[in-house]
Amino acid sequence: MTDRVLILGIGNLLWADEGFGVRCVEAMAQSYALPEGVTLLDGGTQGLYLLPFLEAADALIVFDAIDYGLPPGTMKIVRDDEVPAFMGAKKMSLHQTGFQDVIATATLMGYRPAKMVLIGCQPVELEDFGGGLRPAVAARIPQALEIARATLADWGITVTEGRSRAEGLAQAPLLRDAYEAGRPSEDDACRIGDARFFPQVP
Repeated sequence: MTDRVLILGIGNLLWADEGFGVRCVEAMAQSYALPEGVTLLDGGTQGLYLLPFLEAADALIVFDAIDYGLPPGTMKIVRDDEVPAFMGAKKMSLHQTGFQDVIATATLMGYRPAKMVLIGCQPVELEDFGGGLRPAVAARIPQALEIARATLADWGITVTEGRSRAEGLAQAPLLRDAYEAGRPSEDDACRIGDARFFPQVP
């Protein structure tokens, strides 16, 4: 059995499908009761600030939007030594550069988790500041959570339905339901800005 597991969602929820990993962590916190020893973390775009969490983990599950060059909404699972290569294959944003550095640094310092699983989804749209997940990507969240649950089971960890506390989870206005419900129409916001973040100038 794996004693200490870190389940990490990375990405920027303000940039449409970039938020896939963060939304997976949010959904997992709302759906599953995780046992002691399993840490659920919204890593956002923190980069090297995540190193202490990796140091404390024997195994790592990462949720992220990854540009694999596949059809939008496609899921791909990468394991163990293949994870660093896929994190840097085609960077979509600074968060991927940052997390690739985290893994490289953890490796050099001798405390990279022995087991790693990257649960990635091909994004549909990234260039939409203030936008939410596109339907094809949002629809993959339940599948991503089931993959994580099955991975934990393979590691000897039983997960039941319920709720869990997640480290670093967004404040209430940025949780998915509230954030996407407050989204202006596409005519006002899509790819040209969002008044919640870009005040309109007369």
